[in-house]
Amino acid sequence: MSSATAQHNPHQPRPSDPARTRAKGQQGWFRAFWRWHFYASFLVIPVLAVLAVTGLIYLLRFQIEPALHADVMTVQPQAGQEQTPYAAQLTAVQKAYPDLSIASATEPTSPDLASRFSGVMPDGSSRDVFVNPWTGQVLGDLNPDTTLSGGAIRLHGDLMAGSVGEFVMELGSCWAIVMAVTGYLIFLKGRKARLRRLAARAKGSALRNRHGWIGAVTGVGLLLLVVTGLPWTGIWGTQVQNWTAEHGSGLWSNDPGAQSSPTSTLDESLPHSHKVDVPWGLGKDEVPTSDPTSVADGQSVANIDTALLVGAREGLRHPMTVAIPEDDGDVFSVIGYAFHDPGHEKTVHVDQFGGQVVSTYGYQDYPKLAQAVSQGIALHEGRRFGLLNFWVSFAFCVGVLVLCVTGPTMWWRRRPAGSGLGAPRGKLPIRSTWWVALLLAALGVFLPVFGASLVLVLLVDQLLLRRIPRLRSTFAVTN
Repeated sequence: MSSATAQHNPHQPRPSDPARTRAKGQQGWFRAFWRWHFYASFLVIPVLAVLAVTGLIYLLRFQIEPALHADVMTVQPQAGQEQTPYAAQLTAVQKAYPDLSIASATEPTSPDLASRFSGVMPDGSSRDVFVNPWTGQVLGDLNPDTTLSGGAIRLHGDLMAGSVGEFVMELGSCWAIVMAVTGYLIFLKGRKARLRRLAARAKGSALRNRHGWIGAVTGVGLLLLVVTGLPWTGIWGTQVQNWTAEHGSGLWSNDPGAQSSPTSTLDESLPHSHKVDVPWGLGKDEVPTSDPTSVADGQSVANIDTALLVGAREGLRHPMTVAIPEDDGDVFSVIGYAFHDPGHEKTVHVDQFGGQVVSTYGYQDYPKLAQAVSQGIALHEGRRFGLLNFWVSFAFCVGVLVLCVTGPTMWWRRRPAGSGLGAPRGKLPIRSTWWVALLLAALGVFLPVFGASLVLVLLVDQLLLRRIPRLRSTFAVTN
């Protein structure tokens, strides 16, 4: 056979190459995932950066605040000196701040820290008053909402923008799931090309490889924190709580106790009691009350020190928080320390007249869902497994911040010189791939905010980006 005969006739169709077709298909999936990862980052990166920074501050709040406010939060204990009774400390606070409605008192976590009395001023602002437990001297006060940690907590929850901020944070968290999942798919599908570029010392290959590995490690924590943070969200959390309450359960451990929020903004890790809300929306448990007839003259024989002694007798752990009664019908609600293990959460309600236990409410009384949420919250806040959880959460927050920097840096280096965003060209075959469509639909139903935003994205893609040439070019839209 001559060489001329062996040559392929250009007018005849070239035989298909399975390897080339398979490679093209894989490349198409890779670019599609990369495209979704790229556009999701515009929303997710700002949200994740805020969450990571504020999360770090909240994680370090017990180190940051005493250092920033040492004059009111720290004390110098004297050897052999006994603590001033908390009833006397409370009286000193009431005398120094007559307009303060005191809600709770919290024992110091160490001998060199002050006692804390939390309450509300007439203008509605929160106030923490600190007392030297060794001398009974009132050291001063702070508005916990205006401290660095208090501001971080408020930013972390709703950007200090109310329901609008809650929506933005929930939207960003939902799309963070897309970022994490597509990131893993890119990491796995692009590993060979990434290693080839790294071996050839191609420009930007080291940063891309580093970004991929940090994302692979951090992505697990990201998905975990998004899931454990969902109960706090304004739309998903509220709707699920309402649904579970209607079916005899609930996400939260609502206790029909004496106060609504007995703890300071600086430490929201303690379970809260609720004066009005009955547990789980069932309406079966009675709100515990004090009985003036339990003593002969109707005068209270119990005080905050009595409540602490009763709490310790009932097995509560120090340092305890005591919710102060508002009127004769209320009780002292003593909350035990369960910072590292929600399984030890327990509140003892003490009659302010006779000093007897009216009722108790603890982790074992929570609905199963609330127990799971309590464990998830402890994990989310970096306290469930002590120092291990703390340092893992710290490393995770740092890792997220690194990703928030390396991702835009990679884009900036490869962005086109002319017009356009430099977005990857690819199209996810939603119509032709049933499992992709099913997965997105299921995720959209489970996370309504994500579902609504996904519909909006697809409508904008079909009605604007594909029909206006300039937008089509800018956003690198493919057929």
